[in-house]
Amino acid sequence: MPVQDNSYVPDWFQRAIDRPTQSRFVEVDGCSIHYLSWFEGADQRPGLLFIHGGGAHANWWRFIAPFFTDVYQVVAIDLSGMGDSGARHEYLPEIWAREIGAVLADAGFPGRPVVVGHSFGGLMAMKYGAELGAGLSGVVIVDSPVQDPDDEPIPKPPAPTSTGPKIHPDRRTAEKRFRLMPPQPCEYFYITDFIARTSVKAQDGGWTWKFDHKVMGSRRFGEPYNAELQALKCRAALIYGENSAIVSSRTVAYMSSLMGPIAPVVEIPEAYHHVMLDQPLAFVAALRAILDAWARDPI
Repeated sequence: MPVQDNSYVPDWFQRAIDRPTQSRFVEVDGCSIHYLSWFEGADQRPGLLFIHGGGAHANWWRFIAPFFTDVYQVVAIDLSGMGDSGARHEYLPEIWAREIGAVLADAGFPGRPVVVGHSFGGLMAMKYGAELGAGLSGVVIVDSPVQDPDDEPIPKPPAPTSTGPKIHPDRRTAEKRFRLMPPQPCEYFYITDFIARTSVKAQDGGWTWKFDHKVMGSRRFGEPYNAELQALKCRAALIYGENSAIVSSRTVAYMSSLMGPIAPVVEIPEAYHHVMLDQPLAFVAALRAILDAWARDPI
């Protein structure tokens, strides 16, 4: 196998991350919620909101979102306790769902937007869609596991073992500690390097990750989300990785049965859990196809 050139950055990726964004903030239950916007002002393009996974942030979508800005007004949220949003004393799915609604309202989208959520973000999209999905055009779930109750449960993420964040002596040391969870390969160094660089912040004389360590031990997986997926008040679609460690073929079949026979279900070949990192352009193509199909058949 040839040695990877870690200095290589493809043109499409550089163009995407060079696209200007605006940082916006909205207050939800006393907490400042940050989101990135790829548009200024208001127009009649429909809205598209991206939601990150657990412990991640809006910048995970920086190299994906620009592929949709010709057709959509696009934003990406930092849920509380992650990214550049504020921290809370307690993290609950119902609070994160309210944050999603607040960002959608603050963005001022015309009509019914689409919400796309990866992993934990997909579960939060289901939570929002089950309660307020009548105001959405659809929810796209990206490698978020909703298991058959009869299946062996997926191990929950470990609760934090320390009372505070790990502080590294300098920025580069912190960036080098970046790891994908669950562990998986990713051959595109330029993607993981970009995410590592946007995942750290200065704190207490050193550098640490942009998430509250209490988030990882919260009740984020405390609900099975079976009821939420079945109760969605809008259309749904599922995109998942062929090699995902947490979305099995049985899980896909079960989720498909809850979403109904006309819901798109798309497997991304050679992708693991972090689908948009493993196969970013294949992910873009799959999501475009789903959104285009929905646009031709508006609700």
